[in-house]
Amino acid sequence: MARVKGGPRAHARHRKVMKAAKGFWGRRKNTFRAAVQAVEKAGQYAYRDRRTKKRTFRALWIQRINAGARLNGLTYSQFMHGLKLAEIELDRKILSDLAIHNEKDFAALAKQAADALKKDEKKAA
Repeated sequence: MARVKGGPRAHARHRKVMKAAKGFWGRRKNTFRAAVQAVEKAGQYAYRDRRTKKRTFRALWIQRINAGARLNGLTYSQFMHGLKLAEIELDRKILSDLAIHNEKDFAALAKQAADALKKDEKKAA
């Protein structure tokens, strides 16, 4: 009985890995053994960074909201607390976009937040 080497299957597997390694530097792009390790590690980085990206964007949105709030005389935490008191529910992504592209609308939100903070202050006193 003839020996089975699995040529087509192995060739397809090699081709898949080498295609994924395109654009890598040095031996990692044209040597199968090195490419397998590089592609595997790239997959680990991709998996990890898909989660990290969400944190990074949230931090960016918060920085933009803080900058917009400070232009209107509030800190980030005061602004967010004021929005909660005014029962305005907008997520940070939308607020960030407003702070950059629609400064007048953001200023109106900041005014509503400040008014809600003042009303809450009077209620507490």
